[in-house]
Parts: sequence; structure tokens; C-alpha cells
Amino acid sequence: MTTLIDSKTDLKQLAAHIVEKAVKAGASDAEVTIREGDEFSTLVRMGEVETLKESGSRGMGLRVLMAADNGYRVASTSSSDFSTEGVEHLVKGALSLARVTSEDPFAGLAEAGEFGSLPGDLQLYHEDVYSLPTAERIDYARRAEAAALSADTRITNSAGGSFDASTGRKIFANSRGFTGEYQASSCSVSCSPIALGKSGEMQRDYWYTYARSLARLASPESVGIEAARRTLRRLDGRRVKTQQVPLVFAPEIARSLIGAIFDAASGDSIYRGASFFTGKLGEQVAAEAITVIDDGTMVGGFGTSPFDGEGLPSRRTVIVERGVLSNYLLNTYTGRKLGMKSTGNASRGLAGNPGTGAGNVYLAAGEQTPEEILRSVSSGLYVTELIGQGVNMVTGDYSRGASGLWIENGELTYPVQEITIAGNLKEMFRNITSIGNDLVFRGSVASPTLRVDGMTIAGE
Repeated sequence: MTTLIDSKTDLKQLAAHIVEKAVKAGASDAEVTIREGDEFSTLVRMGEVETLKESGSRGMGLRVLMAADNGYRVASTSSSDFSTEGVEHLVKGALSLARVTSEDPFAGLAEAGEFGSLPGDLQLYHEDVYSLPTAERIDYARRAEAAALSADTRITNSAGGSFDASTGRKIFANSRGFTGEYQASSCSVSCSPIALGKSGEMQRDYWYTYARSLARLASPESVGIEAARRTLRRLDGRRVKTQQVPLVFAPEIARSLIGAIFDAASGDSIYRGASFFTGKLGEQVAAEAITVIDDGTMVGGFGTSPFDGEGLPSRRTVIVERGVLSNYLLNTYTGRKLGMKSTGNASRGLAGNPGTGAGNVYLAAGEQTPEEILRSVSSGLYVTELIGQGVNMVTGDYSRGASGLWIENGELTYPVQEITIAGNLKEMFRNITSIGNDLVFRGSVASPTLRVDGMTIAGE
């Protein structure tokens, strides 16, 4: 078996070679994605190492387009076999599949002038994520768990402390002259303690720190202490009566509402008529204080990349501006379906057609502190957990299991559990009455604290 690569091979050259080979074999256009990466993960439970994993992976994917009378025939294949024979099989397989697929008048690559990559260092890759020896990585996990276990005598058990690290490299090339690559890294520490309540009930919560660089992680001890605090506040929870009250969503919970705005504005859902934002472009869809942005250009962002899954430069797109739906999020295909241009939001795996992916999606911060928002509520619920997936993106209907802390006269009083919160996203976005100033990115979707009026709690 002849190999095309060794440890010193330029994968950009390999990607360009596969594109050239596909075109010579009969493809009108071709795209190649190559990914390689390393992952490390350890879980420590009650001071002992429970799992320890380290792995590396490498794969390539080819998408070919063959011109037809009514558009293109499109197919894709993927492989982890980088030998000469493996590449031959990859190309032949994709072309064979394309010849028997249906023609699509909206298929096709973007125009040559649209491709490009953001300049400069976006600070996505840091070598220090792998700077620690294995024993010290395990110690990070052990320290987080130990801090949680020592925080209070009611914490009697643990689901574990963990340390994870990964690095990855992506190469993308197409037959219209674009070739690009970038590297990314990430690492995290998390902890999930278990506490015992007065009646013998057990409760569990968690906390974590996540960064692109080891130097930017919070200390394992602070993670463990915060995880303990969050777990202890859940003890001895109660149910409350069914009622309609203001809900205050903690930032890590509010981010799911902002993610729903991205999903509703996704071109895939829009052209299929499967979103309550269909046909609403330019209309008021949320409270005037709401501005939601998708920014794939943020330096060091968890959703940042120099180019999207089709080789178009990442960009900043305002989805909702002062409550008005300003833009849909599109790749080239969904843009053509809707008679619009791509917004640089193509995402993809090794195989398959591009989907729609987020950059860094966030709700612009307000001016109130979380404490001020809580003080504005005479009686309501501070939501700290959501359970289940009861969201209908066609109608906007929203119903999810929840738990949290009861608010009385602006103060957090006792834990609440075994309830359901319900409403409709179309009304919920309009009924956001307070936005916190506590916007912090712990992932690619972020939100500050939110107050939403008019929702129903279903309890006793």
C-alpha cells in the first residue's frame, strides 16, 4: 500500500491534490475537508482515576458536483485511509454516487470572488493545553473534586472531577481557487458533587471552566467550590402551585433561549417553512431592548474561525436589532433558495452537504446587575436548570421541566423542583423586560441574566 502522506506532509497540498484529481476524473467542481486532532480526557471520582483516555484522529472528506441540465448532481464520501489507494477509492466513490443522484438547481459552489479568510491571529490555538504531564492533568481533576467535597459536610459523594484537552487542525480546499487552514485548541475542568438533604434526598449540580488556553482556566479549587455552592442550594426543594409569575433565567440557562433565536433564523428552517421566523424579516419579533448578534470574527471566541464550511470569510451578522429581525443565517445553498447571499454561516463535517452553523451568538448585555433584576421581582422563579426538549420551532410552543430558586420580595428564598415552565417563544421574546450586564462567554452561545414575564409555572 502506497501512502501519500507522512508526518511532514503538507495537508494543504494533499487537499489540493485530491481536488485536482476529482476534477480530472469528471467533477465540475470539488471540495475537500481534512481534519486531524488529539484529545485527552480524565475523570477522577472520590479521589481515584476512573477513566483516562487519549486519542488522535485524522480524516478527509470529498464533495463533488457534476453539472447537469438542471443544476448539479452532488455527492460526498469520507475516509481515514490516506494511502494512494484510499484517495483513489474516495474520488471514485464520490463520482459514482454523484452520477445517480438527482439534479438540484440550487446546488453549486459560491462564486470565486466570495471566498477568503480572515487575516491575522485569531488566537484560536494555544500550545499550553498539552503542556502539562498526565499526572498534573489528573491532579487538576482531583483538586476540583477535593475542593467540592471539603466545602460542606452535606456533600457526601461525587459524580467526579474532570480535565479535558483537545487540539485540532482543519484544511479546506475547493476547485475555485480557495485553500485555507487553521488550528484550534480547548481545555476544561469540571466538577459534579452530590449532596445529602435533611430527608435523605440527594441532589447533584456542577460547574466548569472552559478556555482555549490552559492559562485562562479558572483554578480547579474555584470550580469545585462553585459546584458545591450550586449543589447545596438545591437541597430540600419544594413544589409550588401552578401560577403565572415572572421568571428570571440564570445566564447559563438563558443562553438556550438565545440559541433558539439562532435556530429560528437558520436558513434551513426558513426555506422549509419550519420556523416561526419564516416571512418575518424586517418585522418586530422581540422586545425593543433585544439585540442578538452572531459574530464569527471575535478574537479567541469559542465559535470563531477564519472561514466557514464553504471557504467564505467568517463575519459578524446582527440577527435581531432592537427587537427587529434583521437577517437570516445562510450558507450558499439556503441563500439561493431564498434569493439571498450567504452570511458566512456554512458548517460541515467530513461528508455531506454544508449545514448552517453559528459563530459566537449572544444577546447584547443590558445595564442592570443580576441583583437589581432579582429585586424587581416581588414573587417569581429564578431558573437554574431546564429538563427535556419541549420546544416547537414551527409554532414557538415552549414547555420544559425546570428547577430553581423561589424569589420572594426580591430575595432568593428556597429551592423549587418538579415543575414545568410553559409559554410561547414568540411571546417570550417580546416579554423580556430586563437584561443583565453579566454577559460572559462560556461557550459559543452566551446571554446575560434575563427576566421574562407572562410565563406559566405548572406545579401542584
